[in-house]
Amino acid sequence: MPVERQTIAIVEDDESMRRALERQVRAIGYRCRSFERAEQFLLVAADCGAACVICDVHLEGMSGVDLAMHPRVTELRLPVVLITGSGDSRIEDLSRMLGAALLRKPFLSEELLEAIVGTIGAPIPDCDS
Repeated sequence: MPVERQTIAIVEDDESMRRALERQVRAIGYRCRSFERAEQFLLVAADCGAACVICDVHLEGMSGVDLAMHPRVTELRLPVVLITGSGDSRIEDLSRMLGAALLRKPFLSEELLEAIVGTIGAPIPDCDS
């Protein structure tokens, strides 16, 4: 039976950023599922097979920080990579408190890979044999 690649959930309300993250995640060897809002992700969190969540801090509705602290995310023990364009040092403090990786926009693909690998390990290649 083939081993499936890990799935990364992306929660980003900016469509162009969400698409860019999808391309980056796939290019480095992971599968992905994307959501515009945290609430959409929470509806399927237990069933979507995500190994990690990449989430913008500033979202419409529930924030990325609130998502990282949500009981469903903590119950599933999903590691979180927070992304932000803000220079607010409180976000850095919150990410540390939550044990979440933090990336500041704009970031390089290599930085995204390091953050993901740091939370769930290297991507598992598709095996067809």
